[in-house]
Amino acid sequence: MNIDRRRFIKTTALTGAGVAATRKLSANAKSVAIKAEEGIIIDPEPTFALSPHLYMQFMEPLGRTDGSVEAAWDFDKHVWREDVIEATRDLAPSMVRFGGLLSAYYRWREGVGARKDRVPRQNIHWGGYESNRVGTAEFVDFCTQVGAEPLMSINFESEGTPEFSTDGMGRDRRGTAQEAAEWVDYCNNPDNAERKSYGFDQPLRIPFWQIDNETSYADDRFDIDTAVRKTTEFSEKMHRADPSIKIIGWGGIQRWGEKKGTFWAKDMIERAGEHLDYVAFHLMFAPCRNDENSPLMGVNYRQDPARTWEYLMNTCQFHEKKVVAMREQVELYQLPMALTECHYTFSGRNRNEVMSTWATGVSYARIANMHERNGDLLKIATLADFCGTRWQVNALMIPIPRSFGKAFLMPVAKVMKLYRKYSGTNYCETTQTPTYLDVTASRTEDTIFVHVVNTQRASPVKTRLSVKGANVTSIKVHQMATDPEFEVIAREPDPLKIQTKEVPTDGTWTFSAASVSAVEIRIG
Repeated sequence: MNIDRRRFIKTTALTGAGVAATRKLSANAKSVAIKAEEGIIIDPEPTFALSPHLYMQFMEPLGRTDGSVEAAWDFDKHVWREDVIEATRDLAPSMVRFGGLLSAYYRWREGVGARKDRVPRQNIHWGGYESNRVGTAEFVDFCTQVGAEPLMSINFESEGTPEFSTDGMGRDRRGTAQEAAEWVDYCNNPDNAERKSYGFDQPLRIPFWQIDNETSYADDRFDIDTAVRKTTEFSEKMHRADPSIKIIGWGGIQRWGEKKGTFWAKDMIERAGEHLDYVAFHLMFAPCRNDENSPLMGVNYRQDPARTWEYLMNTCQFHEKKVVAMREQVELYQLPMALTECHYTFSGRNRNEVMSTWATGVSYARIANMHERNGDLLKIATLADFCGTRWQVNALMIPIPRSFGKAFLMPVAKVMKLYRKYSGTNYCETTQTPTYLDVTASRTEDTIFVHVVNTQRASPVKTRLSVKGANVTSIKVHQMATDPEFEVIAREPDPLKIQTKEVPTDGTWTFSAASVSAVEIRIG
């Protein structure tokens, strides 16, 4: 565990103590500023490179559960909905992943060729049928329009699951290694005849591919020995089709058998690591799910805002333990980690409406800071599912029908947008951080970016920012803040628009209560 992670744990403990004090506050408590005894001190020396893919999005057709991909498609014009493209450009994801659990029964050739000839397929897990109007070319087109790199999840022989191997019509849904290799060739080979026959002379370039989604999650799926052997087979054939692609293997937690609760990553790396560029894990976490008294159950959050805030500010500890446990698996091998799915899963209607509140947005910012602290090994990460019509875990919500309004960003997406826009390329240590503030720093050339989360629900925090051994020439703060109880249910009104203000060059600043900020510091 490096010094940044140790400091994070200490900061979390201190902040938790501060958050506990909010229990006595009423929902309408008067704002009282806190003057921090310690300032924020940044060491400008870069320590490791931060990946631009820490803010990726995950697109999966979710059938009857959530309109998701089909809702984003304009069936009248045969293009992506303009408002979805507009909102996604505002979010500016660096990468979009397609597939997920759906990949276990997705046959890619059903989503290529003339759209009028594509046969609908059963969405075995999520329910209903998908039209297949959105396939490989449409997904790549979406990524091109929004400036994101595409990441494709492949069908890994249905992960060995009988449920996914055959659909309700008795059709075989298992994808082979050869089929995966042909998909890579279809997309990336400039001379692929099949793609050209459908009118695409130029490659549909997909540089990242994930083998296996969540095999370790059920006892009727592949065991580790089978998963290692098949991962090697798939990777070798896919690399023959295009040696330049980056392949992600599965290393997530086992949820059954004698090794329940342990990661597969170490075994996967030791036995198949030479064929992989990343190892994946997922964290759909629900702290307090079994606590009937939790304010995060159902709509309890509306009854006690202060206690809800306390719970949300401390959920990052649950997430951090899992990330540290994964690090312990991969640190010796220095194989980058890919957190290709990650979000809360609180119980309640459509994954719980508390996730539409700004309080949850602030809690996600703490998790984003934790991802940055682990950015030496964590190179691909997300904080949400991407888009849909119902689930509150989505980053982008799509009103249906279109007359109900335009697509809009949820609180988690607001945070991801801010961090994506104002982040450096290299991580820097913060050698001093005040209680109540969760802080990370990064640098690009002569600009330092500082991400600051005020963990106080009702109290601004006054402090001073400084850069060790550097001459500060200008400071700006880009901030989002509003009532933590505010719920995002439409594009407007939007109190979470980024507000930019000049800061005195001595670094003295008061961070608003319940705020998430990106401070931009120019040094000479």
